[in-house]
Amino acid sequence: MKPVLRLSDTHRIKKLLRNLKLNTVCEESRCPNIGECFGSGTATFMVMGDVCTRACSFCNLKRGKSADPDPQEPKQLLEAVKTLALNYVVLTSPTRDDLPDGGAEHIYRCISTLKDNLPYLKVEVLVPDFKGSSKALKKVLEAGPDVLAHNIETVPRLYPRVRGGSKYERSLELLMESKIVAPHIPTKSALVLGFGERWEELMSVLIDLRSVQCEILTIGQYYQPSKNHHPVIKYYTKEEFQELESTAYTLGFKRVASGPHVRSSYRALELSLLL
Repeated sequence: MKPVLRLSDTHRIKKLLRNLKLNTVCEESRCPNIGECFGSGTATFMVMGDVCTRACSFCNLKRGKSADPDPQEPKQLLEAVKTLALNYVVLTSPTRDDLPDGGAEHIYRCISTLKDNLPYLKVEVLVPDFKGSSKALKKVLEAGPDVLAHNIETVPRLYPRVRGGSKYERSLELLMESKIVAPHIPTKSALVLGFGERWEELMSVLIDLRSVQCEILTIGQYYQPSKNHHPVIKYYTKEEFQELESTAYTLGFKRVASGPHVRSSYRALELSLLL
């Protein structure tokens, strides 16, 4: 099936997304890979709005209370995926601590709508921590995503400064529980470098992620969105990224993408298909 829109025509794609009231992380995070991903038939959609209830100091999302999830969003999402002829979709959302289930039911409906209508489509879902709710995580897994992702982001010592409201141990527990509930679904996580972490701390995080059977890992460089965000403490070299990738493979990760411009959804289709 040929795309109705040319995937290289970013302006027309953005117009479609606005007409359908859809958000993409590609735009909201000012991702440097937006052209490459749109052009390869992948996209990362952000459901339940673009306002987050937490205040991570590195994130470019707006903070505050968002509107209730739009019940029409799953159908709008389906229309966009059909129109763009996408074959791999990543779904994510802002953290919605204001919702009793953290938005799990809505995420379930989005995944199910896509999978029920487009059986060939692969869906990766990048979830928040749901405040540690097993019930919420299980609901998302019931929809049968092809990959379950949750980003660890940084080392434990920096969580209070970088990931306010989140807990390192809680994120590890979510990844571990996902493998217990749905061992056939690959799990994925991401690290962002440059907040002031130490090399030995990064090694410990890699070991921790493998201890909960995380299989896919992305590692990228943090770039400060504005002067009000967390400053960049260090820019890593190409060689350092390569060393981290090599170490991750040695520890047992099945697929790793590591480099300055790598983001959590970068080459998501490629990483998942090669498992």
